[in-house]
Amino acid sequence: MLVIRPIKETDYPALLQMAVGSGIGFTSLPVDEPLLREKLVHSIRSFATDTDKPGDQHYLMVAEDTVTGEVVGTSAIDAAVGMSSPFYTYHLGKVVHASRSLNVYNVVETLTLTNDYTGVTELCTLFLQESHRQGQNGRLLSKCRFLLMAEHQERFNESVIAEMRGVSDEQGRSPFWQWLQDSFFSVDFPTADYLTGVGKKEFIAELMPKYPIYVNLLSKEAQAVIGEVHEKTRPALRLLEAEGFCKHGYVDIFDAGPTVECPLKLIESVKHSFKLKIRIGQPSDVAEEMLLTNARLEDFRACVSAIDINLQQQTALISQEAANALMVNEGASIRVGALRFEQ
Repeated sequence: MLVIRPIKETDYPALLQMAVGSGIGFTSLPVDEPLLREKLVHSIRSFATDTDKPGDQHYLMVAEDTVTGEVVGTSAIDAAVGMSSPFYTYHLGKVVHASRSLNVYNVVETLTLTNDYTGVTELCTLFLQESHRQGQNGRLLSKCRFLLMAEHQERFNESVIAEMRGVSDEQGRSPFWQWLQDSFFSVDFPTADYLTGVGKKEFIAELMPKYPIYVNLLSKEAQAVIGEVHEKTRPALRLLEAEGFCKHGYVDIFDAGPTVECPLKLIESVKHSFKLKIRIGQPSDVAEEMLLTNARLEDFRACVSAIDINLQQQTALISQEAANALMVNEGASIRVGALRFEQ
């Protein structure tokens, strides 16, 4: 069984290993030891902070295999982005060039550098080792964040976003960045991605075009990937779309991957999750697998397990294994969510 829990200091070697394995384009998990240690400490501090509003909190969780004790994945939430350093995105817009006298009417797409998402909550740092990409593990790692936010809504912004990894090849070359590099920068995509990941974003303000970019001036290869996701990111995008997330014309400034967003209260798992008192025993043969969390913060735990629900009594029958994973006893409250929502 996989259990999701807040990261702790002893998880650092596993975090570094996952940063190496995540590859180029995974900006929120750079291979930088001091920064990774700071992320770990920042998360521990955030889970321990008593607050009733979003701020500079970073909630980093890991997936632990309860059989082997191995840490095999990460998942995180930034409570409010752009509060300590700028959060940049491109907005895809339109301008019209028209002349009545010449009977000319042209609509041209543009990319404008913005900080429009400053202060919103971001889902980030989702990574699962290939050895555990099976069953419901990916859904657990992604969706547990929604039940955490449902339980502690005051700690998060009313809008939630997720930046989806854009198109790049196995060497980390991005067609979109290649055009920017040739036109404005002398920095390759892996270097730019790394600098952003470690917080060195000054070069963006210094070198990024100050005025809107006309999309039709980009290379055909660059135009083709605007708003498209990396092939390995498509399952994550489909899961978020089923939760109610959609594109609003914002793309990443490096690889042009789309940013998706949804109001917190309209996220399906937030709307439809609910709390029950538990009984511990042997679930029936027809028990449904669901996402379970222990409704705590600093000692947050989440897992997937079979559960028998009695809505009349507002109780849930779960196994002793699930109770151990969630660190709960008979009579405790848990939050329950569905693993799938039909689109």
